[in-house]
Amino acid sequence: MLAYYSPRHLLHRDQSEFIGGQLRPGFELPVRAERVRQAYLDAALGNCIEPPDQGLEPVLAVHDAAYVDFLAGAWSEWAALGHRHPALPMIWHAGAGLPRIVPRHIEGRLGFYSIDAGCAIVEGTWPAVYWSAQCAIAGADALGEGRRSAFAICRPPGHHAAAALMGGYCYLNNAAIAAERLRRRGFARVAILDVDYHHGNGTQSIFWRRGDVFFASLHADPHDDYPYFSGHADECGEGPGLGQTLNLPLPAGTTGAAYLAAFDRAIDAIAAGGCDALVVSLGVDTFDGDPISKFRLHHADYLEMGRRMRRLGLPALFVFEGGYATDEVGDNTVAVLVGHESAGSEKERPT
Repeated sequence: MLAYYSPRHLLHRDQSEFIGGQLRPGFELPVRAERVRQAYLDAALGNCIEPPDQGLEPVLAVHDAAYVDFLAGAWSEWAALGHRHPALPMIWHAGAGLPRIVPRHIEGRLGFYSIDAGCAIVEGTWPAVYWSAQCAIAGADALGEGRRSAFAICRPPGHHAAAALMGGYCYLNNAAIAAERLRRRGFARVAILDVDYHHGNGTQSIFWRRGDVFFASLHADPHDDYPYFSGHADECGEGPGLGQTLNLPLPAGTTGAAYLAAFDRAIDAIAAGGCDALVVSLGVDTFDGDPISKFRLHHADYLEMGRRMRRLGLPALFVFEGGYATDEVGDNTVAVLVGHESAGSEKERPT
């Protein structure tokens, strides 16, 4: 396995978020990626290198160009107003049949391109976001060049970001960018398996009408948890994408046994779908000790998830997403990789 990591993620720091009715320091901290990188190195799964710069073309294959321009320039515009604190929206475009006209003012565009107040922009946000996406692109390219597995240590995460919307700590959708990169490198049909606690609403929206990318997600029931407005079991895609989305919402308190039973449904659906590559949105905020989540998975469950993924026999790219129990996030994330790689070693070892 080859892992990709950029130290530029450290530039995205000291951001705030509005959560539980309060403005408070963000849960999405730099230590998350640092712990994951160290756990990967400690597990000796392979090299961990910085990604090459592939530019914006792979990003723009998924994201709206005006939105990307907004992300790249938002801090400069915010700072030009004399602000030095994190930029957060104070008004949102909530629909109501109004025309979606992009405001000129930075405060208006912050709301226009946001679904929540969880995506603060600070001075280092854009370079961190850009290089997070480059990690995912490099991982997809590694599979395109014949590797059977790769790991993108992406921070900030990505699966809540839509084509022209940020939310849930996510600015660019790393898993979607990687899946599209794989498609353009010749993989006919790509599966995205999202195991983060929260529904990957951004990923679903990007591929909602696509027949060449199958999206399966296990997550908290949106009746009761973020992102609330997507992730129900009857959401299956539209047009060419009808039947290409599988949502498996689960109740608060879900344990490892119940989770793995649902996980097998997702694995079986991917196996039946004729996919030839797998992208895993690897969030471990399903952990029993996670501060903002309500599932009860433990370390052994992550090892087992990796083993079951390996049964698909597909080239697999793991893209780091959520996980906010910072003492355990590294070991739990890497446990999935260890399970995946050790299952392969056992299967392929000569007798």
